[in-house]
Amino acid sequence: MFSYQKRLMYPINIKKKDLKMAKYLVTQYGGPNGELNAALRYLNQRYTMPDNKGKALLNDIGTEELSHVEMLQTMIYQLTKDASVEELIKAGIGSNYTEHGMSFFPTDSFGVPYQATFESTGDVLADLYEDMAAEQKARTVYENLIDMTNDPDILGPLLWLRQREIVHFNLFKELLEHYKSNLK
Repeated sequence: MFSYQKRLMYPINIKKKDLKMAKYLVTQYGGPNGELNAALRYLNQRYTMPDNKGKALLNDIGTEELSHVEMLQTMIYQLTKDASVEELIKAGIGSNYTEHGMSFFPTDSFGVPYQATFESTGDVLADLYEDMAAEQKARTVYENLIDMTNDPDILGPLLWLRQREIVHFNLFKELLEHYKSNLK
């Protein structure tokens, strides 16, 4: 079903360690408005779409969201590379190190572990409205993250990810309009 290409959708090459930014980025990995939640939402909802058009779109976007998880993991790894335990503690991510070493566990930026919090009602229109709202929330989080850095190596991927949220919103909106016109 999936075809994995061993490259990121957007190149990431962060040269400067920034543990605080890594702590903030982890929320888009495992927070309630993050990419992991979106991937699971869309891959779950695809089965209740009434036709192949909806199934294919949710499958494509859900798969792309998994690639966004990979991008965030890459960014977090590069931002924390070669950090000492003392630096991790000072940045407020010592508790992650305690449980997971240098492997970041999906959490929000407060360290609350990932919980599946997505909606999937089986009602096509309700789910698509939820999906559009999810994309808007993710866009907002990316905009807040963009406001927190001036590092071009971080800004580039964040701007790209933000733009993908806008594209996904518009694709879901088109599908919603299609179903509103064609479902009776």
